[in-house]
This record gives sequence, structure tokens and C-alpha cells, in this order.
Amino acid sequence: MNATDHDQGLPILVIYTGGTIGMRDSDRGLIPAGDFGPRMTTALATLAPDRQGNLPEYVVWESPDPIDSSSATPADWAALAELITERYQDYAGFLVLHGTDTLAWCASSLAFQLQGLSKPVIITGSQKPLDVEDSDALDNLEASLMFATQTELREVCVSFGGRLMRGCRTRKWYTQNAVGFESPNWPLLGEMVDHSPVLYAARCGGTQGAPRFERIVEPAPVVVRLTLWPGIRAQDVERWLDDGRVQGIVIECWGSGNLPEDKALLGVLARASAEGKVMVAISQCPFGGVHLGTYASGRILEEIGILSADDMTPEAAHSKLTHLLAQNLSQDVLRQRFLTPLVGERGAFTA
Repeated sequence: MNATDHDQGLPILVIYTGGTIGMRDSDRGLIPAGDFGPRMTTALATLAPDRQGNLPEYVVWESPDPIDSSSATPADWAALAELITERYQDYAGFLVLHGTDTLAWCASSLAFQLQGLSKPVIITGSQKPLDVEDSDALDNLEASLMFATQTELREVCVSFGGRLMRGCRTRKWYTQNAVGFESPNWPLLGEMVDHSPVLYAARCGGTQGAPRFERIVEPAPVVVRLTLWPGIRAQDVERWLDDGRVQGIVIECWGSGNLPEDKALLGVLARASAEGKVMVAISQCPFGGVHLGTYASGRILEEIGILSADDMTPEAAHSKLTHLLAQNLSQDVLRQRFLTPLVGERGAFTA
């Protein structure tokens, strides 16, 4: 499935799932709406002729049931991965239109399900609907279509506010600002300059071996997030983790990997680990990552088998753990793969 000259003559597949970009007003406020393809065509036709001429040919696939992305689940992203996999040979690239609330979650999930890409998968949305005045949607559509034609891009990316980011490094940062997203621990992959895409090739990933499309089969494993707060009680955590359906836990620690010096809390975590629940630690700080050996409390986490997620985002750590648990791997292989960068989701950037 490597990119070939044949791909150059193929269109881009635009996949509309819902979200703000396609919403329309109602007496209850903005709601998901269909008929997006014609509206997209009409909007792009308002661009200057030279900009229209630079746009690639595209085909729109619309979800029959567009949703607000706050209702999206791993099952929705598994269906997206399956759609892309089934049509992989027929298109030069893919553009997924998604609501912003869980867009970074979608990007991370797709990155792990579509490993070894040889063509771009771009995800975008907007802070305002396409049909309203001063919407950012048209600019995001134009930029994303242009980035989707870049054969040097071989990964899942987020295009938003004229910037291109690695999907599994991206987080929603702003509720209204047109920039929308940030990539705290990885530099931008590209930007739009004078309405043309510019890539920073040294920052981009690429194909490593054959594609490894590993879709999540329902029901998805249950992974929970445990965010520490001052005064957290061991008995509350114990009740939560005692649920036999929970297979993984993402622990959001303080700083570089600290947690309270509470023997009862540590005991709860140690018992969960001994029962086979896979636990990983990230930092509540968006920039930087955990270093579990820096402080004594962090070293204890290592001793009870909790894995360092390094500088991964919560979205990436949760999505990766969910993905690996769904692959029916042995504990040793799962732990080794979690600690290994699979799609550029962890590890410091070196120019």
C-alpha cells in the first residue's frame, strides 16, 4: 500500500462526521446537520479564482447521522478507521471533518489504528459553523484540502487555524479562538503561507515498514483517567478501581510524576497493578513529561509497575492504552509497546 504515481491522479476523500463545522441553528441552539457536501462546494466557490484553482479534486462522504463530537466514542473512531482502510487505495489522501471537543481524541485514536500510513490523513473542524458570518470553517477547509495533497505527509495530522500538527501530539486549547489547538511537546509540522502549504519535513513522520492497520473491535477495553487532587482519598480510588471491567488506568500525576505520600493510596494502586490492570502515569502539566525516578514518590510508582507515559498528552496516553489492550497482547509485549514510540506520540524532538 505504498504511495505510487497512481495516487497523484486520485481525489481526496472528505469524510464528514458532524461537529460545529456543519451545524445549523435551531430553537435549542446549534445542532448537527446534514447536506454538508453542497454547502462545502458553495463556500469554496467564494474563494479567489487562483485559490480555487489550487484546490484538489475531492469526493464527500457524509455520515447519515452527524453528531456533536462530545458524544463521540472509540466505536466512532474505529468505524472511521475501517472506512479509511476500505477506501485506502482509491484516494490520494483523506480529510476528516470532526467536532472540536473530541477532535484530538479522534486524531490520537486514528494514529494508532492506522500505523504505517503512506498518505496523509488530515483532521479538521471549526470553532464556528460554515454558514455563519466570520466563520473560520472556510479557511480550515482550504488549508486541510491543500495539506491532504502533500505526498510527504505520511501520518495522521490536525490542521487548524492555518497550522499543521501531529495528530497524537495535539490538544484542544481554546474554546473560541480560531487557533483552536496546540501541540505542547512537538513543533508544528507545517503552516499555510500566502494560502499555500509549507511543510517542515524534519518534524514530520514517515512510513516505517508496511502499514499496520490495527482497528479496535467492539467492545473497546475500559480505560479510566485518575486525576490527582489535594485530599484525594484512597477509599474513593479503591471503589473506582475495584470495578472488574476496568482494564487500564491513566494516572494524571503532579509535576514530573509525584503523588501524595499516602500508604493507603499506594496500596490501592499496588493491588490494582497486581491484579493485572495496566497503569500509566502522565503529568498534569501540559508541557514536559513525567520522570518517575526524580522524586521518591515517583520511584514508588515504578516499583509497583506503573509505566511512564513520558511527555504524551492525556488523549494520546488514553488512546494508546485502549488500543494496545484491544490487541490481545501479552502483558510483557503490551508494556514494551507502550514504552516504545509507535507513531511519534512520545519522546523529545531533536532537530
